[in-house]
Amino acid sequence: MRAFLISDNHDTLVAMRLAGIEGVVVHGKEATEAAIDEVLSSMKDVGILVITELAASAAPHKVRELRQRGELPLLVEIPDRHGMRRSEDFLTRYVQDAIGVKVG
Repeated sequence: MRAFLISDNHDTLVAMRLAGIEGVVVHGKEATEAAIDEVLSSMKDVGILVITELAASAAPHKVRELRQRGELPLLVEIPDRHGMRRSEDFLTRYVQDAIGVKVG
């Protein structure tokens, strides 16, 4: 199994290529959704789909759908060179929404 990157900027793509991870640069909803569809349909050996936060925010429905499938590839959102765009308590809120119990 291998990893594949969907990024909104070239710098992240270059950095991931140094780690041996190939990928594409996309801009906008249509390009992001098309890249996700391409990975799912023709790249059966991809076990981890890495996507930058900005690219993920361009296609939230597709990202949510991929997470809810519970199948490979595993989706991992990463910050880009500008840093994290999510709030500091995003993980706590995610767990609260998932299990319905207030944490902390």
